[in-house]
Amino acid sequence: MDLQLQTHPEDARDYARIGDAIRYLVAHATEQPQLADLAAAVHLSQSRLQRLFTCWAGVSPKRFIQQLTCEAAKARLAAGVPVLPLAYELGLSGGSRLHDLFVTLEAMTPGEYQRGGAGLEIGWSVEASRFGPLLLAQTARGICALQFVVDEAGAETWLHEQWPQARLRRQNGQGRALAERLFAPLSLRDGPPLALRVQGSNFQIQVWRALLGVPYGGLLSYGQLAASIGRPQAARAVGSAVGANPVAWLIPCHRVIRAEGALGQYRWGEARKAELVGWESAQLAAQPQDAAWMA
Repeated sequence: MDLQLQTHPEDARDYARIGDAIRYLVAHATEQPQLADLAAAVHLSQSRLQRLFTCWAGVSPKRFIQQLTCEAAKARLAAGVPVLPLAYELGLSGGSRLHDLFVTLEAMTPGEYQRGGAGLEIGWSVEASRFGPLLLAQTARGICALQFVVDEAGAETWLHEQWPQARLRRQNGQGRALAERLFAPLSLRDGPPLALRVQGSNFQIQVWRALLGVPYGGLLSYGQLAASIGRPQAARAVGSAVGANPVAWLIPCHRVIRAEGALGQYRWGEARKAELVGWESAQLAAQPQDAAWMA
């Protein structure tokens, strides 16, 4: 097994085991658990756990938990992130560099939003990914939704609620190549630019656009994000906009944490946020400094 996308049933079970391990690490971070403690908690041998975890994350469980501690997070926050001095000034057709992908974000027009997607055709599918099943929905002009899902029926219901007048077409496998690209190791990513086509208020779009400027592996607080868009007193409103993000990972709301270093809530679960933050940090740490991709 390598760090490529895993899709068969055994790999799905492996992801569940890793999720259990990370939840344990987060819950016991202050105790700095040993490998034996973690192995016992997830009912695996130490050798099996070490091998499985390292294949999935690229680092050992011990190294991974070091990336997740509050002290480490606070240090990264205090170091400052060169966040977005220009990102929110780029305009609707502008773009920022995210990971090693180019991502452009375009807002649907107020008229399109009010019409509930009338005249819009949205193709969607649920694809396997490193972090669990993904709902991927696309229009002719770009990705309009990327969500971690628990059940597919709920995912389709959510799509109908967001675009009640749009024509939804399930196209199994249409997002498989993109899902593989998203979570490949840094050194293996390649491909054409990605376009996002999202609906939201002007303020939400401003916040989501700002998030595109946060470097891969970087962290910032809600207050820092609010200040970066010229609204230092609006941290609470910024938090609501972050929580409403319709495009997981590509609009990296997982990189926004509490000022004291705690990860905080996440639309798709705090455990998954820990997985994303820890894995991203581990991937970055594995790169030579001069080769590390930054936003």
